[in-house]
Amino acid sequence: MTLDVQAMLREGYESYRKYVNPLVTLRAELLGEPTRITSVHDGKLVERRGEVEDFHGTQTFGHRHPAISQAVTEFLASDSPNWFPCRVNPYAGLLAERLCERANQTLEGPRSAYSNVFFANSGSGAVEAALKLARAATGKPRVISLDGAYHGCTMGSCALMKAGMFKDPFGPHLPSAGPIPFGDIDALVEAFAGGDVAALVLEPIQLEGGVRTVSSSYLEVACELTQKHGALLVADEIQTGLGRTGRFLASESWPRRPDALILGKHLGGGLVPISAMLTREELFERAYGLHYASAEAHNTTFGGSALCCVAALAALDLLTPELIARVGRVGDAFRAQLAATLARHGLFKQVKGAGLLVGIELEPSDHPWLSFEHFGIDALNDQPTIGVLLCHRLYKRGFYCFACGHDWRILRVLPRFTIEEATLAAFITAVDEELEYLCNLV
Repeated sequence: MTLDVQAMLREGYESYRKYVNPLVTLRAELLGEPTRITSVHDGKLVERRGEVEDFHGTQTFGHRHPAISQAVTEFLASDSPNWFPCRVNPYAGLLAERLCERANQTLEGPRSAYSNVFFANSGSGAVEAALKLARAATGKPRVISLDGAYHGCTMGSCALMKAGMFKDPFGPHLPSAGPIPFGDIDALVEAFAGGDVAALVLEPIQLEGGVRTVSSSYLEVACELTQKHGALLVADEIQTGLGRTGRFLASESWPRRPDALILGKHLGGGLVPISAMLTREELFERAYGLHYASAEAHNTTFGGSALCCVAALAALDLLTPELIARVGRVGDAFRAQLAATLARHGLFKQVKGAGLLVGIELEPSDHPWLSFEHFGIDALNDQPTIGVLLCHRLYKRGFYCFACGHDWRILRVLPRFTIEEATLAAFITAVDEELEYLCNLV
């Protein structure tokens, strides 16, 4: 069989509309998103209007980096199995060893090193693994998160989110799991008072919640309480980990090492689906090491397949200390210049983030022209339009970004790590000009 990729790209668009999700297709068309993609070039998407820089955040090294593509191609050309029926997968072993080594080099604290890894196919799959680990290791039922968090769309991870479109249609939710007020130390202390907490799940920076982080004093109390009450401190680094903030792990700065660490998104180099949950030997043994039957109490068929592990190993090879340092240096300069340039606009509030994880917070406008009702979408009229409208304008300039899931006033901008500084400067100019256009409307 010979693949006609261009024909598949052309014809598959309408098939997606008909057989997968019509409303997602319609939304993309209404917003002018780059849907008619024909190829990739130098890490960028190519569509009918030209090249598009993808700031979604999954393509750390750009689309289809040659080194990762080569590793996958060489594996497929070999005679190696991709799946091991006894689950003893040498490729998963090598990747687990590498991840533990990298994490243990960067994290310090009173707890012992990471020594065991569970692989899944998605970030939410790794979150589920952490939730099960916490309950099995502690014997306690309650798992708490913070208001504004996003941990995935499976039933367990969904229960950790606040009320809204990601959660409301799917109740009743997992008992004894849910968020407490963001950054509220009193609420945190009260949550632990009952003695039934198995885990506290935190994102070092909440992306969908508006690119925000809790205070250092909150983190200190969180670390103290989890340790005192024997609860697991779980760091969800799906969006912040693997160099995104200018550190290998954003939780490096936490007062103590998390008991479980969740990685995903670009772990597979943007080419394959893989995620990981790292933990300590003591906790893993307590949860799964009691007897042979418990060893496989939680498993997945294709999590950590050989192909995915090969791609992830190639991605880790690219993720050098020098590249991570560049992310921090370039990201700091980018955020500073962005804030200085946009300060003149009345609709601009602030730039937030770390490294190349950037949030542009805008002021909402009550002008009737800038409402979803004006565009005939009454169901969204309680949502601010300003972030969505700016994204729409930026699509036409060749930049793909979007608003935070829980706060549509804020654009999340996550460039590839290798992006040229001139391209970031062009993005700043585009945001400045398009924000001026929107300001003139009101």
